[in-house]
Amino acid sequence: MWTTIAERIVVGLFVLLLFAGAAGHVLSPEFYAPMVPEPIPLWLANALSTVAEAAIGLALLVPSTRRLGAMAFVGLMVAFLPIHIWDLFREAPAVGSAAAAVVRLVFQALFIGGGAWLVAQTRARAPDQAVGS
Repeated sequence: MWTTIAERIVVGLFVLLLFAGAAGHVLSPEFYAPMVPEPIPLWLANALSTVAEAAIGLALLVPSTRRLGAMAFVGLMVAFLPIHIWDLFREAPAVGSAAAAVVRLVFQALFIGGGAWLVAQTRARAPDQAVGS
């Protein structure tokens, strides 16, 4: 029972995070400009991030694709990690300060751990026992 409640909370938080991020890339693409390394065109980074975040969020919502969504979430958070580490060591981090960049890395680690936990939870059940089905 607690696993079911915890899983629903984690899925809900991740979906909210992903959909908010996808919307942010569409509504305020310039906000992400300081976080995008110079060789990557901003429009491309925003387009790819929007599609990836929305698709992973949808996958997490559907019980039959939740495990795949959780694995993709972990992969996305790991993919963003080098950019966040790079930002930490910049003279003026995009998030405002070195302290804020460290906090972001801590949350990144929590997201990766939470995603790995969700993968383990969905693997531990038979497909017909998915939470929400």
